[in-house]
Amino acid sequence: MTESRAARDATGATTAQPPPDTPEPGTAHTSTGVEATADALGVEATADAPMSGPTLSWNALRPLLLRLHFYAGVVMGPFLLVAAVTGLLYTATPQIEAVVYRHELHVSPDGDLDALSAQVAAARAAVPEGTLVSVTPAPGRTDSTRVVFENPGLPDNYTQTAFVNPYTSEVLGQERTFAGWWMPVRAWVDGLHRHLHLGEPGRVYSEIAASWLWVEILGGLALWLTTPRARNRIRRVLVPQGGPKGRKRTVSWHAVVGVWASVGLLGLSVTGMTWSTYAGASIGEIQSALAGPSPAISTTLPAAGKKSGTGSGPAADVGVDAVVAAAHEAGLRGVMNVSPPTKDQATYVVKENTRSWPERHDTVAVDPATGKITDRTYWADYPFLAKLTSWGIDAHMGILFGLVNQIVLALLAIALIGMLLWGYRMWWLRRPTRTGGFALGRAPARGAWRRLPGWFLAPAVLVTAVIGYYIPLFGLPLLCFIAVDLVVGSRQRRRAARTEVPA
Repeated sequence: MTESRAARDATGATTAQPPPDTPEPGTAHTSTGVEATADALGVEATADAPMSGPTLSWNALRPLLLRLHFYAGVVMGPFLLVAAVTGLLYTATPQIEAVVYRHELHVSPDGDLDALSAQVAAARAAVPEGTLVSVTPAPGRTDSTRVVFENPGLPDNYTQTAFVNPYTSEVLGQERTFAGWWMPVRAWVDGLHRHLHLGEPGRVYSEIAASWLWVEILGGLALWLTTPRARNRIRRVLVPQGGPKGRKRTVSWHAVVGVWASVGLLGLSVTGMTWSTYAGASIGEIQSALAGPSPAISTTLPAAGKKSGTGSGPAADVGVDAVVAAAHEAGLRGVMNVSPPTKDQATYVVKENTRSWPERHDTVAVDPATGKITDRTYWADYPFLAKLTSWGIDAHMGILFGLVNQIVLALLAIALIGMLLWGYRMWWLRRPTRTGGFALGRAPARGAWRRLPGWFLAPAVLVTAVIGYYIPLFGLPLLCFIAVDLVVGSRQRRRAARTEVPA
């Protein structure tokens, strides 16, 4: 006689399948919540008594978390794997750029520097159809000067950049650059990582990966750190298990690598969402509400500095050399970006763009007629959350701490790739081995939520809904998981009801 569904619900027992390393692979047994979770993770279980009734305990919560961790890993794994592989490729782009574009980027020191205005004039002659956007004077003695132009026909956010030898004003070459800075190789790899070169629709993939990475990491940590262990608790948490190949060793490597990489991966998840399409907008609103607006520089001129009777622009221009000299006197150093006056901007604007540690982002506005500073914003005055966002994004891009930053990112990408592959192997090793055809590992048992008390379940659902609202590509897939799970569970219950034998 088979057990009825009502009896199973009343006892709260869960059914779990042992791993293939056990003497009887593919068979099922009835266990407590602790035993089911321990069996699923491939570790030892303690002899805790089975739980009866809807009371809140970790033994009741773990099976639910295990089921979410399993399904999220299986379904979201491909998104995370693509993000990890393309991110790993991105970490090497600075070195690739340095080799591919060495002629444009680097020069040999040769006497005194030419006037910056002469360098800009040479670039204008090389790009006669372009509109000058900005100038980045050579930050080091072996660096070239970048002169950036808007050019008709270029894609959004792309510009034409002329690279000039600061000692001879010779134009070394031209490249189509992204945001005026990234060379074509890095721009291509970045586009692959962000949207798979599918445009805005492709950004959904990377936002899904960022929106679920933190869920997988926190869920995995909770499951692994609270798994019952009879001995050597700390060592088993932090050191991968050796011994013969099998599911237990795979689980150990999957979890231990996750523990060591967890802080970095959580950071990548948060910073990845910061500039995403949907979650990024919500994060920006929250940041503005909590920290207030960042300081903005004024690019308008007093009436005396405008053309008489028109108010449309300055009467004279002291030139880019005098503007840079004024910025230096104001304390700006390192990488600087100089934007000339436009129809919407009456002054020169000089911004520090030193994005390695310590970052420098002071900005000054310079009157083109007199060369005097008319306004200034200080990086020190930015809200802490705005600074934190900038630091996080630059660390995500591998430029905050230079080569060390790149190495850490590469190790995190390799760790995530390994965790995903081990996770899929765990799923494969849980498959029934006595079936005649193809089969995959069984999911953790359903129905764990019914053993949670309502006073806990209701606020948990509310908090999850709020998170899903602000991170929609977490919330929408979660709703899909629940809907599919309910449909599958309903079909299985109807099938089981038809095959049950009366007592």
